[in-house]
Amino acid sequence: MSRQARRDDLISAALELFGSRAPELVTVDDIVARAEVSRPLFYRYFSSLRELQVEALRTVTVGLVDGLAGLEEGSPRERLRAAVRGLVDVADHYRAGYVALLRSGSVIATSETDAAIDEVRNRAVELILDALAITEPSPLVLLTLRCWTAVVEGALLSWLQERAVPRESLDGWLVDQLTAMLSATAAHEPGVPETLRASFST
Repeated sequence: MSRQARRDDLISAALELFGSRAPELVTVDDIVARAEVSRPLFYRYFSSLRELQVEALRTVTVGLVDGLAGLEEGSPRERLRAAVRGLVDVADHYRAGYVALLRSGSVIATSETDAAIDEVRNRAVELILDALAITEPSPLVLLTLRCWTAVVEGALLSWLQERAVPRESLDGWLVDQLTAMLSATAAHEPGVPETLRASFST
């Protein structure tokens, strides 16, 4: 097995464990047992447990960015709903890792993982602007879109822990939140056309 393949195998083992417990509760012994390797081999590929934790969580953020790919065709609403479904899928697959990335005060969160999460947020904003063909958004429109990404994150965190809302209704509900937020923005900024809000209406 190549060096990169072995690293990927250890990262996969860690992410599997993150599905059943918080990352800070997963030990080196847990990971080597899941990957069926020795502790000395683990330290050949990672200098510390912390390094592996960060690499594993980075894998989650890469998955989130990929989940925001959206659809190449369709209305802005259809494209955004597809992107939100992609986010839900990745967040659900890496539940504990996703919670660790966003949870306030997480011992796993670092400046590196914070930057990775910012990348996901920026990609979400870019997706919406692209869908609406907006090349020069106003400060208020940008603020609206960034606030919506916070709504999505908060909703996913609650859903992952409670699952009180049916999964199949999440994407439509979250896109409706954006529609309402854009409507409020249009009311406060005369230069924002009604078509901006209407683009995500049913």
